[in-house]
Amino acid sequence: MLKKKNIFILSLGIMLGVFIGICGSVFAERNNPLPATAADSETLPYEDLRTFTEIFGRIKRDYVEPVSDKKLLEDAVRGMLSGLDPHSAYLGAEEYQELKEGTTGQFGGLGIEVTMENGFVKVVSPIDDTPAQRAGIKTGDLIVRLDDQPVKGMTLADAVKHMRGEPGSKILLTVVREGLEAPLKLTLTRDIIKVKSVKNRMLEKGYGYVRISSFQSGTGESLKEALASLKKENAGNLKGLVLDLRNNPGGVLNAAVEVSDAFIKSGLIVYTEGRIENSEMRFNAAPDDLIDGAPIVVLINAGSASASEIVAGALQDQKRAVIMGEKSFGKGSVQTILPTSNGAAVKLTTARYYTPSGRSIQAEGIEPDIALARVKLESLEKSEFKPVKEADLSHHLQNGKGKESQEEAQDKEKDNLEKDYPLYQALTLLKGVSIMKK
Repeated sequence: MLKKKNIFILSLGIMLGVFIGICGSVFAERNNPLPATAADSETLPYEDLRTFTEIFGRIKRDYVEPVSDKKLLEDAVRGMLSGLDPHSAYLGAEEYQELKEGTTGQFGGLGIEVTMENGFVKVVSPIDDTPAQRAGIKTGDLIVRLDDQPVKGMTLADAVKHMRGEPGSKILLTVVREGLEAPLKLTLTRDIIKVKSVKNRMLEKGYGYVRISSFQSGTGESLKEALASLKKENAGNLKGLVLDLRNNPGGVLNAAVEVSDAFIKSGLIVYTEGRIENSEMRFNAAPDDLIDGAPIVVLINAGSASASEIVAGALQDQKRAVIMGEKSFGKGSVQTILPTSNGAAVKLTTARYYTPSGRSIQAEGIEPDIALARVKLESLEKSEFKPVKEADLSHHLQNGKGKESQEEAQDKEKDNLEKDYPLYQALTLLKGVSIMKK
């Protein structure tokens, strides 16, 4: 009898707390009037609150094992947020700390960006030079088991927590991949993930390559250093640049703005719109271009999400780059981290991203200017019936310009074609643009 009484008192307390919270919101609205919506005009949902407290009491009384009030209420909050969209979530104190570590570019785990789809963990993209990439995890893979535990029924936070662990420890992932009849079983060794978000190299004389694997707090500065290094290596300005955003899951909004601003001299980069006033932001470019107007080809694919879509959309709308590859992921929502009094936080979707021309990225993605199918090219074996050229004739004259260097260049071009077809196409396009400019 005493337990029932305690549950009843707790239920009344929950209802009273919700009532006070709603009344406080109503009072705040009257003192700070906002445009009325259908949701604002709803009355206090007494019947729904009664159902909640009834279920709460049933669990406390009838569940097979005792459950603490704290766990039930925290799980109720988690469920409330996860029911909104795939990106809103409740972050416990430990999860909140891991999120903060992730934005700085160093954390423990597998190196994989994931979301939830139909109750399974879906891979957005593996991060470069991490256990996930080395094991062959691909964008679009569905992770259905973690070790011996089915993913179905887990929250995204639980799944991520399970995938993280001590460096050197192993985890078995069961992966379903489109086009394969049987699931893949992949054993990965956890590691400290130190993400170097920007890499660069020269493709050929005059043509640079920059790969951004994720957007962190220092990505903008790293990009400036990469471009300066390319120009120094080229002994002058570049003829063209390939900006590789494939399998880039996104990250910090300000980093995406800085990267876009490095190539755009003026105009809008991105803007956001939401229901609350501070969710509406506009970001404009400063008057500088770090590669002095040299043509840019941006490579994207289905694993390019969020911040990488902001960059691709801005450069596309401002006619600053040609976007090449596959349609991007389509994550165009803004999540705001709201710390709570208990050391945890709420990650809440508060706005949507829009490109300079007003396109919403959400669930649409960025359509490339030049679409490329996901193909792998392999060279044909040497045929005994290959065409005869002047160079094949006995005692042919040398051209006097160094045959070896020409062969090296051809071998390098062939190697690029076979290893990375989209990159080869991007370089070919840049060469064409450079020739036309001359």
